[in-house]
Amino acid sequence: MTTAPLPIPTPPAAPTPAAAPRPAPAVLPSDPTAAVRPYQDYVYAYPHKTAYRPLPGRPALREIWRAEPKDALALYLHIPFCEVRCGFCNLFTRVGAPGDLTTRYLDALDRQAAAVRDALGDEQPVRFAAAAFGGGTPTFLEAAELERLCDIAEHRMGAPLGTVPLSVEASPATATADRLAVLAARGATRISLGVQSFAEDEARAAVRPQRRADVEAALGRIRATGVPVLNIDLIYGIDGQTPASWRASLDAALAWEPEELYLYPLYVRPLTGLSGRTAVDDPAWDAQRLALYRQGRDHLLERGYTQTSMRMFRRAGAAAQGPDDHACQTDGMIGLGCGARSYTAGLHYSFDYAVGMPQVRAIIDDYTATRDFSTARHGRRIDADEARRRHLLQSLLQAEGLATAEYRARFGTEPQADFPAALAAFAARGWLDEAAAPDRLRLGPEGLAHSDAVGPALFSAKVRADMAAYETR
Repeated sequence: MTTAPLPIPTPPAAPTPAAAPRPAPAVLPSDPTAAVRPYQDYVYAYPHKTAYRPLPGRPALREIWRAEPKDALALYLHIPFCEVRCGFCNLFTRVGAPGDLTTRYLDALDRQAAAVRDALGDEQPVRFAAAAFGGGTPTFLEAAELERLCDIAEHRMGAPLGTVPLSVEASPATATADRLAVLAARGATRISLGVQSFAEDEARAAVRPQRRADVEAALGRIRATGVPVLNIDLIYGIDGQTPASWRASLDAALAWEPEELYLYPLYVRPLTGLSGRTAVDDPAWDAQRLALYRQGRDHLLERGYTQTSMRMFRRAGAAAQGPDDHACQTDGMIGLGCGARSYTAGLHYSFDYAVGMPQVRAIIDDYTATRDFSTARHGRRIDADEARRRHLLQSLLQAEGLATAEYRARFGTEPQADFPAALAAFAARGWLDEAAAPDRLRLGPEGLAHSDAVGPALFSAKVRADMAAYETR
């Protein structure tokens, strides 16, 4: 198995109490001139897994999916292994896979896929419109194991790899030629490389040891595959980072002409390698990150990239991954693996969630020993109000915003009538685009810059309370 490119430094000690409560997402102050923390929560899905709870009676997947449209599903396969755990990472993953753990994990993934595909039935057409391998680090798997992962997606689940977009996450150390060759041959249309910083001292500060030469070599191997979309992830707000070093990382990434670039603000979360940091709520750190965000945004826009969300930028004229008619607001998701979530219109579900290493290992061990995957274990019911919130939130956090006609057609109401206080607060702060067409509700540049405050402001009181009550472990 691939080893880390540099000796792994000992990260700062994590908080001892495993039951430290998660801070409740903040509500926007009623005074539009009052300061707002711009980095409250990265809302990549709503509701967050910390709002999930054990599902009474463990509902059968066949019943969950019986009445759901299944003609434009997304498929996500989760690999919970990494060669090193970055200091900022609170994803569901563990370092290393001793013995035959990856084999046992893929065995369980295959059993789960068979059970899920059976539960989807054949009464209605089942079609996958997009697929992704995430983690963790999918390319932690050896080449033959990646072949098996593709077989599970294609032959067990019926996702036609090579026809639908397939995105795969990788790290520099695991983006080896043999692994990349498998992914390219099986139809990968996008490889995302987590670089975070091209400066070696910044990478060490983020507890992500890597050599610049190894990063560049990995990018060269990805480009050699001919996979049409290369994405590079970068992080701003790392200790010791300056506008000059941030510009240097941006230019190093741009030298590869990536089709996509993701710019992530650094977050420090409980039980991660950086959680000993004391400046989590430091206004000066917020100001630094916001300034670096604006610098990065403007630099990419000047270089011909289009902003599609706060984090994502796409190069003008870049090749498309392929047809993708999956809409996260309305279409279902099938997640396979113990760190994946699935969702229907009325229920989001997954396995248990943890960040701490002992708990993550226990959940993975439980998953690999599971024989019956026909029911949902943990999740959250989505009522009409939450469905409206989710639709508005997931649309508004994209640069194109919300088509109000689509919202009206789905819910029979107007977003301004359903969420008058929140939208008025956004408008009062200058976050909404006043130049948008009458049938379009979208954020302006400052609204996008404050996406991590906009999203949490739309959380329901119940989700807010359940997230705050979740005991981090």
